[in-house]
Amino acid sequence: MKLATFRRIVLLISVIVLGLPVTSPAAELVSAASAAPAGAPAPMPVPVQEILTPSLTQASIEEETAVPAGSAASQSSVRRHKKNKGLSLSQLLRKYPETLKTQGPRRKMIALTFDDVPDPRFTPQLLDVLRKYKVKATFFVVGSRAEKHPALVARMIREGHAIGNHSYNHPQFSKLSMNAFRIQIIRTENILQLLAGYKPKLIRPPYGDINEPQLKWAKAHGYKLVNWNVDSLDWRGLSKNQVKHNILSRAGRGAIILQHGGGGRGSNLQGTLQALPEIIGSLRKRGYSFVTVPQMLQVSKSK
Repeated sequence: MKLATFRRIVLLISVIVLGLPVTSPAAELVSAASAAPAGAPAPMPVPVQEILTPSLTQASIEEETAVPAGSAASQSSVRRHKKNKGLSLSQLLRKYPETLKTQGPRRKMIALTFDDVPDPRFTPQLLDVLRKYKVKATFFVVGSRAEKHPALVARMIREGHAIGNHSYNHPQFSKLSMNAFRIQIIRTENILQLLAGYKPKLIRPPYGDINEPQLKWAKAHGYKLVNWNVDSLDWRGLSKNQVKHNILSRAGRGAIILQHGGGGRGSNLQGTLQALPEIIGSLRKRGYSFVTVPQMLQVSKSK
């Protein structure tokens, strides 16, 4: 009797288990829609991309400590390239001179560039200085920040500045899969197309870091990657005089100067904001004019 009862229990469990449907997320959407009562509003569909691709981390660089270009992160990237036998950035520059740029032609032109924007703590003050001194610059925009502060991106465009793609949430590209890298670029350029009216041709990799397969993909899809040859090191929270010295002691013909218009938690960019008027004045006295990166490289701002 006990054995018969046990067999009936096992049979019942088997029927229940084998009878349960196994559905994919997409199938669940279809069944949910078909199960809705007549006249009831249909459930909101989930975008196909959210089903097919893993979501990006929602952590923005505003919630992290700033780790900008020239830092230990970018130095470790060089060591990793050597360990993995990939090409270093200097080797990539020699191999892809038309795709990866660090400076323009040797003419008396300077391109001021500002990374990690928009940031309401610093970007409005920066735009005020540029407007006062009638300088057009190039801003490399982080997609997640553009979503939060679209009015600042609109102001950049309205006041005649160029914009470039600085990823969606500031990861180190060489640590990403190719698919994750593409998502960073495409997601940000779609945001910028809505805000600026175009998809930027220019990409600046966070920390200046990229590997060869990613660079090949960018080249094949018509992008230009822009790093720099003068680093203000302003992300360190330097004083006005330190930022000024770092730029004026190195700036020359065709220089692309790296500064920041945004940062991580606790960042202090007052040095850049205070030094900028004197930097502009000093370089003008030396006979330099200020241009955007697309003007310097003689390329379209849009892809």
